[in-house]
Amino acid sequence: MNSDFSFQQAFESLTTQLAAIVFYAFDINGVSIPMVLIWLVSGALVFTCYLGFINVRGFGHAFSLLKNNKRTGANGEITPFQALSTALSGTVGTGNIAGVAVAISLGGPGATFWMIVAGLLGMSTKFVECTLAVKYRQINADGSVSGGPMYYIKAALDKFNLPVLGSILAMAFSVFVIFGSAGFVHVNQGFVQVKTVTGFDNAWLFGAIYAFLVGAVIIGGLKSIARVTSKLVPLMCGIYLLASVLVMLTHASAIPSALWLIVQGAFTPEAGYGGFIGVLIQGFRRAAYSNEAGIGSSPIAHAAAQTKEPVSQGFIGLLEPFIDTVVICTITALVIILTGAYQTPGLDGVQITSGAFASVFSWFPWVLMVALLLFGFSTVISWSYYGMTGWRYLVGQDKHLTQLYKVLFCFIVSMGAVPDVMAVFDFIDSMIFLMAVPNILALYLLLPEVKADLKTYWQKQQQAR
Repeated sequence: MNSDFSFQQAFESLTTQLAAIVFYAFDINGVSIPMVLIWLVSGALVFTCYLGFINVRGFGHAFSLLKNNKRTGANGEITPFQALSTALSGTVGTGNIAGVAVAISLGGPGATFWMIVAGLLGMSTKFVECTLAVKYRQINADGSVSGGPMYYIKAALDKFNLPVLGSILAMAFSVFVIFGSAGFVHVNQGFVQVKTVTGFDNAWLFGAIYAFLVGAVIIGGLKSIARVTSKLVPLMCGIYLLASVLVMLTHASAIPSALWLIVQGAFTPEAGYGGFIGVLIQGFRRAAYSNEAGIGSSPIAHAAAQTKEPVSQGFIGLLEPFIDTVVICTITALVIILTGAYQTPGLDGVQITSGAFASVFSWFPWVLMVALLLFGFSTVISWSYYGMTGWRYLVGQDKHLTQLYKVLFCFIVSMGAVPDVMAVFDFIDSMIFLMAVPNILALYLLLPEVKADLKTYWQKQQQAR
């Protein structure tokens, strides 16, 4: 055996091969189109059409349901709003800041238009998976909830007399979500921004403090996570949106031309951006990667909502892509386009967004640093619960094993700020998008059932008026 061979080399080789499979792509006019993206977007399109554009006609009803936040006498651990906040905290993250910048730098302003379209389509996917998560959840003896795609994946295959395959796919999803829950990228991006703004350069200390704060939240389980996210999500969104509005106000006269640039670029893009297909793919890619519609992560949080009607939580779930993609990502895109930061050479990712804010007020990178830290932290604590649910599905509800998972999770988080972990990032990304394979398959199989439940739900609503 070669003495130079190491575990790190083996892991990097395995990760490279895995990523090549998961993100396999084919070219159209020189534009790379990942198969997993087609799997996600085509599913969203099918669900939207099959359910009669539920993302549009159910939008108002979704907001009305949030007014009745507490479900007295209903099973569940957290309120519907807390479920939405927990799920949003898992999707609203660094991708809303850095990922949008990448999409525009590669696809031009027109990518924003297709990002919005994909976000609207993703609302239908969220409706389906959140409805099924509540319908097929299990209420444990202590009143806690076990739910998520692993449960309705098993149920879907059982209905088609394929119980063994259902068990395999459910367990596979659980493994994927456990590995995908590692918060490396969010800790690392937070550290990079802190280092850039403040000059602080102790990755191990930053990671240790981050892990301690995460542990302080997740030690109390889902209810503790939900209490934090229900306060943190409005706060972090408010800070970031306020900062963005201030930047937009300084360029208020240019907003109409920026909007026109987005629409024009969507249908008549410059050749340098890969033409029409290139711009469309960049927009769809960012939306799919940001709101995670079809991945199967947020249904785990929605499964714990206090509700008697699975469909009602499906309506609340469809608000996620709207808030995450249509609102936050679009505002980020407008800030970048209005300031022209995406055209600045030598900048990439979060640097583009940071440069956009700094072009207006020199101290704005501090605001962005706070936003990044809040976004990343909220994502990490939400994904800790997703991973824990997958862990419990595989090893059972034993409290000692659950505590072991939390300790291991915090240990992994503590190492997230250490540089040179790109192979780990690629591995985690692969795990997250592998979740979409069994999840969307189950959504297809149970889609007629969701449509029937939706029809019954509307009839009850009409009778109650």
